[in-house]
Amino acid sequence: MVRFAEVGLRYGESAPEVLRDLSFVLEPGSFHWLLGASGAGKTSLLRLMHLAARATRGEVEVLGVALSRTRRAALPALRRRVGVVYQDFRLLPHLPVFDNVALPLRVAGRAPHQIRADVTEILRWVGLAPKADAMPAALSGGEQQRVAIARAVVMRPALLVADEPTGNLDIPQARRVLSLLREMHRLGTTVVVATHAETLVAEYPAASLRLDAGRLVSHG
Repeated sequence: MVRFAEVGLRYGESAPEVLRDLSFVLEPGSFHWLLGASGAGKTSLLRLMHLAARATRGEVEVLGVALSRTRRAALPALRRRVGVVYQDFRLLPHLPVFDNVALPLRVAGRAPHQIRADVTEILRWVGLAPKADAMPAALSGGEQQRVAIARAVVMRPALLVADEPTGNLDIPQARRVLSLLREMHRLGTTVVVATHAETLVAEYPAASLRLDAGRLVSHG
């Protein structure tokens, strides 16, 4: 599902590496925590996984595709198979909930009747069907994050990565968001969740990747 082989990443030719010598494999259908202090490189690692950045050296393979040998024109189709959830939600404030969730489907050219069916189903799944016409500003933080999850999974991604998805939420809201991510895992999606919330990690034991200063210090 995901394979890193001696991967390094730097932002700019003269900049220091933010990731160094990363090698690991994530099996299909696995759930992994991504752990480490602030600045350890978690966000950079997730950027490589969801194709927002390219490795400076080494090989990154996502969904069976070796990225160093892939033409840029082929990347949009691959990105549509990877869902991303951010800590700051990144909802479009001028669009209601329904249209925020529908956006990936419209970009992919899905038919209107299919968009209506898929968005209605996924909003029901995250418990927000009654909020379909609400604007993001009218929602709580936990509701906004559930909309963000709905948008990330409406395309039925094979890989789902979440960058500190509970960082702005209280514990009850964080548990609800995490339950949705774990449900995606139970449905067969490979899930990677970056977090500082050691309490949640203790409540939901799973395999983990731990970074320290851009290096992988544990995997298991």
